[in-house]
Amino acid sequence: MTPGSHAVAARAVKIVLLVVLGVAVALPTAYSTFVHSERSIVIGAHDAVVKPTFDGYARIDFGTLIPQIRLPADAPLGIGVDIRLGDSDISDLNELIARDAVIASQPQGEIAAVRSSLVSMLADAAMRGVGAGALAVVGAMVGWWAIGRARRRAIWVAARHPQRRQLVGAASVGVVTAAALVLVAVPERPQSHDAAWVPIGSVFPLLPADPVLDRVEIVQGASTSGSKAIVEGALETYRTSVSFYGTLEETARTAVVRTPEEGETTALVVTDRHDNIGMDPVARAIADRAGAKLLIDLGDDTSNGASWESFSINSLAREFRDFDIVSVAGNHDTGGTVSRQMKDKGFTVLDGKPVTVGGIRFIGSSDPRSSGLTAGYSGDPKANSAAIRKQDEELTAATCEAGDVSVVAVHSPSSGKQAAASGCADLVLSGHLHRTVGPEVVAGANGRTTTTLTTASTGGAVYAFALGSKLRRTAQVTIVTFADGRPVGLQPVSFEPGGIVTVADYVPVETSPR
Repeated sequence: MTPGSHAVAARAVKIVLLVVLGVAVALPTAYSTFVHSERSIVIGAHDAVVKPTFDGYARIDFGTLIPQIRLPADAPLGIGVDIRLGDSDISDLNELIARDAVIASQPQGEIAAVRSSLVSMLADAAMRGVGAGALAVVGAMVGWWAIGRARRRAIWVAARHPQRRQLVGAASVGVVTAAALVLVAVPERPQSHDAAWVPIGSVFPLLPADPVLDRVEIVQGASTSGSKAIVEGALETYRTSVSFYGTLEETARTAVVRTPEEGETTALVVTDRHDNIGMDPVARAIADRAGAKLLIDLGDDTSNGASWESFSINSLAREFRDFDIVSVAGNHDTGGTVSRQMKDKGFTVLDGKPVTVGGIRFIGSSDPRSSGLTAGYSGDPKANSAAIRKQDEELTAATCEAGDVSVVAVHSPSSGKQAAASGCADLVLSGHLHRTVGPEVVAGANGRTTTTLTTASTGGAVYAFALGSKLRRTAQVTIVTFADGRPVGLQPVSFEPGGIVTVADYVPVETSPR
């Protein structure tokens, strides 16, 4: 071997050793960080703590009154999750259980939130592992340089002594063994490993076949027998919700609505959902029938904007995950939580400035009022009316200044009266009233016309509440058809508590020349 090739081989060996060192440090560091991670999130009506495991199950701990349940996580590498449900803003246990059951009947939004938390913990652990591995490599390189060639040669000669060689070998074995133990150990929080997990159907034999419940296991013990009546009530609510909204979704998928012609696009309007996530798949079915790829959310997605209502935005974002979503917050979405969640989920939250989404020019802003249901917010009617008038004036000025606005999107129709009367926009969309008003054509001061439409509650809300195993009253969405970015037609679709879907006539929208 020539001196040159010897040097290349030596350099390659050094690189390989550095890579091995980096990986040997990075993997156990990342693993240990991941299994000891946890995130505080909101799931359903609860504050919750999510912690990764490697048992392949998603385990939910409801506390001492309700038995734990688990089901296969179906995640790679046997990754599971331990979910501990904590406090809730709801103090009545029966009401809390009923709400949890309804939310569980449409779980995809919450599953996505948990998955996002696990991915975040995994990414953080990986970054920490990479950082530790890189630091070890840099430290080894600095140490190698600092020792110097002469001292390294002296150490090598000394290490070749038989007794010292045995000592070095023993130390190396110890280091490798310790790293292996860190890598393969599963340091989890103490759990009831001796708990008797049984299929939930063996405890509640009257359960009908259900693709989700068939995979659920429940821990058998005192809490199971002691809370059997509560659990049976929750399961009945779950079954009712799955059955009603599942049937309504199937009916919606056969609804005959107008589909866009060549050169046209469609959007779906939802408003005043008030936590009724059961209607989200139904609304999506109508959107699919109409060929829509844009969702217009006019607010009041929650009942009072509380953090526990995060499930409502999670559900909407999950159901319309492949849509562009334009939104405003309603008067019940108080406190800023809802708007922040919308932005986090990628919604375009209108803020009083013109914006183009899906080739359509929008303007709008969230409702300035409070419902009075959340402490710290004004319920003064005079103050609320003044805030609405100011919002209307500001939106009208911004709309007329822009000159090319197609849609004004607001929660309350009172926030768009002046904008409609100005004639500076083609269409004003609103909700808030929980009933249909319009479409109406308004002659604008500038000689142009504006069409207005108020869509009824998509959640079928009574007052500010809609979450339940069935519709409380008629629910509604509206299909809006556009051509060249301007509205050309409206078609409301209504859903009755009896499960009937009613498609209204398509109403053309006449737009004035700009």
